[in-house]
Amino acid sequence: MAEDTPQTRAANAASTPPASSAPPALLIPPQQFSLDVLLEKYAKGDEQSADDVYRRVARGVAEAEPPELRASVEEQFVDNMRHGALGAGRIMSAAGSGIAATLINCFVQPVGDSIQGVDEQGLPGIYVALLQAAETMRRGGGVGYNFSAIRPKGARVHTTSSSASGPCSYMDVFDASCRTVESAGSRRGAQMAVLDCNHPDLLEFIEAKHSKGRWNNFNVSVSVTDEFMRAVENDEPWQLVHRAEPSPALRAAGDVRQREDGLWVYSEHPARAIWDRIMRSTYDVAEPGIVFISRMNEDNNLRAVETIRATNPCGEQPLPAYGCCNLGPLNLTRFVVDPFAQLQGRQPSFDWDGLARRTRTQVRFLDDVLDVTLWPLPQQYDESRAKRRIGVGFTGLGDTLVMMGLRYDSQEGRDFAVRIARLMRDEAYRASVELAKERRAFELFDAARYLEAGTFASRLPDDIQQAIRRDGIRNSHLLSIAPTGTVSLAFADNASNGIEPAFSWTYTRVKVMADGGRESFDVEDYAYRLYRELGGDVSRLPDYFVSALQMSARDHLDMMAAVQPYVDTSISKTVNVPADYPFDAFESLYFDAWKSGLKGLATYRPNDTLGAVLSVTPAQADDTLAEIDQDPLRIAIDHRPRGELPAIIEKVEYLTQAGKKSLYVAASFIEVTGRLGGEDVTIERPIEFFIPTGQRDESQQWITATMRSLSLAARGGFVARNLQDMRKVSWDRGQVRLGDVQRLDGHRAPRWHDSEVAALAFAIQQILYRRGFLDAEGNQVASRMLARLPRGHMKTDMALSADFGIRPNPADSADTLLQPNGTQGLHTMLGRKCASCGANAVIRKDGCDFCTACGEVGACG
Repeated sequence: MAEDTPQTRAANAASTPPASSAPPALLIPPQQFSLDVLLEKYAKGDEQSADDVYRRVARGVAEAEPPELRASVEEQFVDNMRHGALGAGRIMSAAGSGIAATLINCFVQPVGDSIQGVDEQGLPGIYVALLQAAETMRRGGGVGYNFSAIRPKGARVHTTSSSASGPCSYMDVFDASCRTVESAGSRRGAQMAVLDCNHPDLLEFIEAKHSKGRWNNFNVSVSVTDEFMRAVENDEPWQLVHRAEPSPALRAAGDVRQREDGLWVYSEHPARAIWDRIMRSTYDVAEPGIVFISRMNEDNNLRAVETIRATNPCGEQPLPAYGCCNLGPLNLTRFVVDPFAQLQGRQPSFDWDGLARRTRTQVRFLDDVLDVTLWPLPQQYDESRAKRRIGVGFTGLGDTLVMMGLRYDSQEGRDFAVRIARLMRDEAYRASVELAKERRAFELFDAARYLEAGTFASRLPDDIQQAIRRDGIRNSHLLSIAPTGTVSLAFADNASNGIEPAFSWTYTRVKVMADGGRESFDVEDYAYRLYRELGGDVSRLPDYFVSALQMSARDHLDMMAAVQPYVDTSISKTVNVPADYPFDAFESLYFDAWKSGLKGLATYRPNDTLGAVLSVTPAQADDTLAEIDQDPLRIAIDHRPRGELPAIIEKVEYLTQAGKKSLYVAASFIEVTGRLGGEDVTIERPIEFFIPTGQRDESQQWITATMRSLSLAARGGFVARNLQDMRKVSWDRGQVRLGDVQRLDGHRAPRWHDSEVAALAFAIQQILYRRGFLDAEGNQVASRMLARLPRGHMKTDMALSADFGIRPNPADSADTLLQPNGTQGLHTMLGRKCASCGANAVIRKDGCDFCTACGEVGACG
């Protein structure tokens, strides 16, 4: 008897002739649109057919095998693909092609709270992460991120004595980068942005995509914990917190405090109010999605050694930092024997043994992919070596049920799907154990922690758990149900996508052409075409032909809940709801998903705002769609309308080196109407800023030019940014005093600016803040919030803002401006800029940073 070694087991496995499962009773030629997609997206060089692609891919992936086994394993892989096995899009496009592209569809990459280098938690700085993401997308991979480490808007930035702009502003940069970087194979990058449910900028994040054109290259999801969901359920308060210290202005503004765990509480809201904001946005614009992060981590086979913070762009892969999606579905329609046998008075059957064999081979195929792919980053390579994640999945479930005569929305249909998922789970885990005996277990494998109570692996059948304890396992995770849109279209003749039911039996698909234009094509579902070819009457389809639009939202959810217990990662599925679906019922779907143990949920409710790649009716023209959603903040105003406009006139007094100055600033407003979420939204916008002539000498004529420039910015829709830029202007004539700030100990001190331009910008910000147009930090308030304000609204409570003018003080004269200034016992000394009051007066005193202008004590040590 030959010695039992990894080498002999490999040889035996590879030399075993592949068993051929029975193909469907009738193989119909693919429709032309499927052939076009195959040739455009996947064929390389002289390839003209799916079989040509299979041969290239199999040869390329088999390169991971020992030289003496490559030919036989290549044949095994080719046979598997001919009978329903597929690689995900990047594998089918790039494997064996010689293109310097990754075979991995998606990654998750970390983003830290620094600009460069690494932050205090060891996460890469924002622009380091941006560079890493650009390289990943250039090589063909999509990227998911959790941006919650980035300090919120208004947090203190110690190194520059300024306030942070928040994660949403940096997401704009990542979005622009994704738009610019063309991925390998002419594939634009896809991104997922996740923000934790307790991040202070959550409310801005939720509604950011309401602005047309913002974050077009992102899917967005809120990472929701069980704690938050219970708070919503019990109508409890919820704190938005961060480890970053708030700026002095925020700390002086309100009830900002530090908890015992060291986190800063930026604000507190009823959990239900936050949940309602999320649900309303999802109901209107289909985003953000929901990631049930607690469930993802509890179920994780590697929860002892990693924490999940984000998913890939479609949500089926919860991943740690630098984790990857290495996916390969099986086309379930290829295992239906005698489909639609009811037409001849028989019953169809399903080749369960064939599915088991193909699943086992698919595990070896995807494990080999990890060894032949190009890795954009060394961190991704290291992560894959340590854990060897793969994702065997399926596609065509909806069509398979139809071919078997089962309704997708029936208990029988769900039971059949569960049997498929359970078989694939068990066979995948058994195959990975066999690979571990041949090739060794993944590097971080620890049987006790891997199988501890609560992990997915702890629910495997006893015999598989015993085998894992005895022999180890090659891959930490093995299953994933991903969307398979173009793969199913190209290689499965438009079989239903992933776990989804068919969208419609015939429909129009919008295709982006090579010149960037769009054309519409009529496409038919595979099961529908097969039924017609077998003699079925498509004008009177049987009741088991139930499409996505014909079943209830609850039926979609029930299928996910039935299959999820047998998938060790997650499921990408869209729950379709009709346009008139009640909001309360819509909201309850997400609660039911959480209680059912799902790891995430995405919904789609068709409305005038949302476009669709698939449509049963012809698509609207692009110019019509462009008129539907237009943020009133972004509408350009060509000129000031004639006649009187509502206006605010404020007297501004400030101190310069030349003495006390005073002037009047006028700000005019206009009502602007746009559309958000398909609804008309009217807001008040500033349109003109003016300082009456004759009150300044010739040396101050720059004021007029500045106001004209600011007026143009207001008409263009970017006045907030323009004012922030003006606040940064400095000159060589000494600082200017305007307004005051509240110190952390409750005392008030003067506020200093680096120029008159900066001081006037601050004054105008205060006018717009009191009008409700800007927030306390000078940032733009969202249109939906502005629309809720009464016309001519002015805040009377200035607690969040510095005092507008200057306080009477005997010391306020040109001679004593930089001397005692109202803070008893202090004498201003030249030094670094103070983050609290803005004065260039920070010195080192008793080992601590000390502002001689306002008395603020900073960092010590």
